Amino acid sequence: MGFCRVLFLCLFISFFLSHKCLADKVEADQTAQLLIDASEGSGHPIPQTLFGIFFEEINHAGAGGLWAELVSNRGFEAGGSNTPSNIDPWSIIGNESFLIVSTDRSSCFERNKVALRMEVLCNSDGTDICPSGGVGIYNPGFWGMNIEQGKSYKVVFYVRSTGAINVSVSFTGSNGLQTLASTNIIASAYDVSNWTKMEVLLEAKATNHNSRLQLTTTKKGVVWFDQVSAMPLETNKGHGFRNELVEMLADIKPRFIRFPGGSFVEGEWLRNAFRWKESIGPWEERPGHFGDVWKYWTDDGLGYFEFLQLAEDLVALPIWVFNNGISHNDQVDTSSILPFVQEALDGIEFARGDLSSKWGAVRAAMGHPEPFDLRYVAIGNEDCGKKNYRGNYLKFYDAIRRAYPDIKMISNCDGSSHPLDHPTDFYDFHVYTSANNLFSMSHKFDRTSRKGPKAFVSEYAVTGKDAGTGSLLAALAEAGFLIGLEKNSDVVQMASYAPLFVNSNDRRWNPDAIVFNSFQHYGTPSYWVQRFFTESSGATLLNATLQTNSAMSLVASAITWQNSEDEQTYIRIKVVNLGSNSVKLKISVSGLDPNSVKLSGSTKTILTSTNLMDENSFQQPKKVAPVETLLENADKEMTVLFLPHSFTSFDLLKESVSLRIEEADSSSSVSSI
Repeated sequence: MGFCRVLFLCLFISFFLSHKCLADKVEADQTAQLLIDASEGSGHPIPQTLFGIFFEEINHAGAGGLWAELVSNRGFEAGGSNTPSNIDPWSIIGNESFLIVSTDRSSCFERNKVALRMEVLCNSDGTDICPSGGVGIYNPGFWGMNIEQGKSYKVVFYVRSTGAINVSVSFTGSNGLQTLASTNIIASAYDVSNWTKMEVLLEAKATNHNSRLQLTTTKKGVVWFDQVSAMPLETNKGHGFRNELVEMLADIKPRFIRFPGGSFVEGEWLRNAFRWKESIGPWEERPGHFGDVWKYWTDDGLGYFEFLQLAEDLVALPIWVFNNGISHNDQVDTSSILPFVQEALDGIEFARGDLSSKWGAVRAAMGHPEPFDLRYVAIGNEDCGKKNYRGNYLKFYDAIRRAYPDIKMISNCDGSSHPLDHPTDFYDFHVYTSANNLFSMSHKFDRTSRKGPKAFVSEYAVTGKDAGTGSLLAALAEAGFLIGLEKNSDVVQMASYAPLFVNSNDRRWNPDAIVFNSFQHYGTPSYWVQRFFTESSGATLLNATLQTNSAMSLVASAITWQNSEDEQTYIRIKVVNLGSNSVKLKISVSGLDPNSVKLSGSTKTILTSTNLMDENSFQQPKKVAPVETLLENADKEMTVLFLPHSFTSFDLLKESVSLRIEEADSSSSVSSI
């Protein structure tokens, strides 16, 4: 009896497992069909501006990041205008028996009067002898300066003294023991009796990623320092930007850059909002300001001019976001808004005015006589619900339309689901949500009215537990959303991810596209998703119909684009499978001549990983990154297995008509011999 029970149990388990395996096999072999119409004239052009980038000064993205300045609080202004003040992160070398360090308001720069005063009580000889390395001050930069062997760094500072000086300017290790580069500045009392600019070039003899800048002396007396700057000699195009971070941006091929925020533009209070006029002119004369939303000081070396220059360097259109008299906590009444309107008009003149204009002349004096290509401005950021927004907005809109009728303006109010009650060229749309929600929003704009202003999706991202600090899950959901924007690009004209950068030492927001520290960097999976769309702007969207059952988490699109380097034309098919099962997709491309897809030269690129929550890191910067391979047997009719939790694109190389004619002629001549 016991034997029969065991036999029956074994048969039952065998039957159950066989049927489960069969069910799993059926699940794994889920099928779908993608029908693409590639016939001439069947698609529609995608805007030249569809995909770009959004830069906000958050997470030390600029100060201590994209902007290559190594010194933090270079003008000693971060502690406030009242003296004595906090000089953080500057620190003192030596104790109070050797020197006394304080601040006063003796600077020669009217907009930033604070300077550092250093009274040295010791000397190189006599009874009060200084320590062997001297006494002074040091600056660790932004969590350590990256100093690399063989590279040169320009150090500039202003100094005055009551007597002669002998100041050692050095890069050292974080504890001051390893000297990486050093030189001495010797000047008579006459030479430094007034504020004097000193400039030295230091070449590093060793590498240290956690270095500091030191100003030391063994000479008794009183010395003042102000506006201390250290920059790598090599920056992107010589414009002050960190090379490798700009290269990451260039690889996205952005068609626009929205700047400088974000909440950074608004401020918690208007007194701390970014003001463009305070961020232009010689860097020594910029007062800097405390960004009270993200809680750190910026010297504003990366100012309005530099943002315009960066856009030009990237061959991207600048989109300037300016304050409209509204912060998070206070607002200017519409009856008093005209000075803010004039500031915006002046800002446009700075970017576009000719040399005879007041602000165009200022731009030219900064080294850019030709106007910048400013075509878009955003009137505020996320202010639509504020009491004074509409009244203020209309004042800006009317004034700008009169003075610059070609400028396209962007409203903060979302017009995707209902008409707006005010005129605008674009409306701003922001979304931060879960992975499932964002993926489902691939159809968000399907039913949006095609009449009226166009959409600018200027901030989107998966956030919360689905995102971690940059997960594959977040990236796949974002890829699905972007495919939806691409397919609705007749109404969605521009889109950008947010935030763009994060210094790993100051994560104010998660996730972000690009992570860096003083010497390393990597792209999160969300960054790599954007690389799949580099050729979409200006391409042709093809009609693509995806036939699936409702249980599948699948979205797809198709475009034709031309490679500017070899002038070859490709059909790019992009497919996101957010589901946990593989999908066998039959792809059919109609409207092409026979043999028009070349069997060689086509490629397949896939973004996936073993775990949905996998992330990249400094140790594994490409753990989740696209892998490109040659696509074998590329054709107009293909059946392809798409892995679960993957983003895949195919670039099918189209054979030109002239090439086929030449091959046909060649074939005819050979056969007739």
